[in-house]
Amino acid sequence: MAAETIEALPLPSASHKATFFRQSGWMMIATVGGGVFMFFVHYFSRKIPPAEYSAFGTLLQVLNWMSIPALGLQMVIAQQTSAAISDDQKHQLAGTIKAVLKWTLGIWLVMAAVALACNQRIIAALQLSNPAALWITLFIGLTMLWQPIFQGLLQGRQNFLWLGWVGIFNGVGRVVIGGFIVYVLHGWAAGLLAGVLIGLVSVLLTGVWQNRDVLSQRSSAFDAVDWLKRVVPITIGFGASQFLFSADAIVVQNYLGEGGQAAPYIFGGTLARAIVLFTGPLAAVMFPKLVHSAARSQKSDLMGLTLLGTAALGCMAAIGLTITAPLLIKYGSNPDFVSIVPLIPLFAWSMVPLAVGNVLMNNLMAHSRFQIVPVLAVLAIGYWVALQHFHADFRMVVKTFGTFTSIYFGVCAVFTWVIKPKSAAAPAA
Repeated sequence: MAAETIEALPLPSASHKATFFRQSGWMMIATVGGGVFMFFVHYFSRKIPPAEYSAFGTLLQVLNWMSIPALGLQMVIAQQTSAAISDDQKHQLAGTIKAVLKWTLGIWLVMAAVALACNQRIIAALQLSNPAALWITLFIGLTMLWQPIFQGLLQGRQNFLWLGWVGIFNGVGRVVIGGFIVYVLHGWAAGLLAGVLIGLVSVLLTGVWQNRDVLSQRSSAFDAVDWLKRVVPITIGFGASQFLFSADAIVVQNYLGEGGQAAPYIFGGTLARAIVLFTGPLAAVMFPKLVHSAARSQKSDLMGLTLLGTAALGCMAAIGLTITAPLLIKYGSNPDFVSIVPLIPLFAWSMVPLAVGNVLMNNLMAHSRFQIVPVLAVLAIGYWVALQHFHADFRMVVKTFGTFTSIYFGVCAVFTWVIKPKSAAAPAA
């Protein structure tokens, strides 16, 4: 599959849609392929104590938090790459990439220093039996800060072929290395995290290789102030979505995870979260195309197609998961996790408004419609406060999650169709 670049001429409508569905199809195949390998990692829950599996699943959500500072990076870099039409813009892009690599290294050093200073408190809160798991997580954090930079380049250049392959490499690395450590070296959570690290390193190296031409270009001066004006609101917007996606697991582990009791919830949550990950490629393909269309003052109907596709796929995935969850839990994990089966339908359908809302938010961010950002920040804070009060059992946590994902979709819908953009230069899709 050849990778279309941003220099491609505008396509006729029918051809444009065909290209969109072809690229979306490949990204979904790659996402499912990578996701299957990542799911196999959770099969190792049969071979490690429930408390270790619970710690592993919780640390994966901690990594989602650590990646929040970089969430805006992929979108902003994809946006800048898609809009880089002239040579001057391409030189500015090269300068941006090199500067951001240095900035994110600095951010990681600060996070590492905080973790070092508070390591005993963090280990106790997450109930980690092996401190090495925390330190491996920190190094994974660095790769997760750099990964979006190169994935943003791939996405912005519409190089979906390799954007898909890096997801597969990530999954393969996790399951192969993690399986070796668990079955051969008899490692536990720390060993599985080592597999995650190897998988992400392979993603990073592939991204560097595919974008070596950008890194070798002459760089223009980096305008940090102008760039931050774009990256901060996008980071907050996508960070709010990521926070809704992952905060429940950390709260459950903290309040209900003693002795590995959170393990069934962690596994059930992993199955449900796959719905958002499965539908995400549609929005990922849509985003750079909307930016590129806006840069050329072209109209696009891709948001509507993406919205309908995501809603249909999300509903089918929720129905499928409701039917197959008992078998997946019985044969794909520790059979003792069967206690979470009654909650799977509620968990799965709570993911659908998050997945559909993400399409609307991608559209808003692609058109720099940042009025929604403060509202999303307040929503994320409200969710965290609610979780501190409503965590008596797993069902209460899932209900709280579903309530806030529904509010999230409603907010995105209002800002998409009701509240008009402030500037005529940022039309709705």
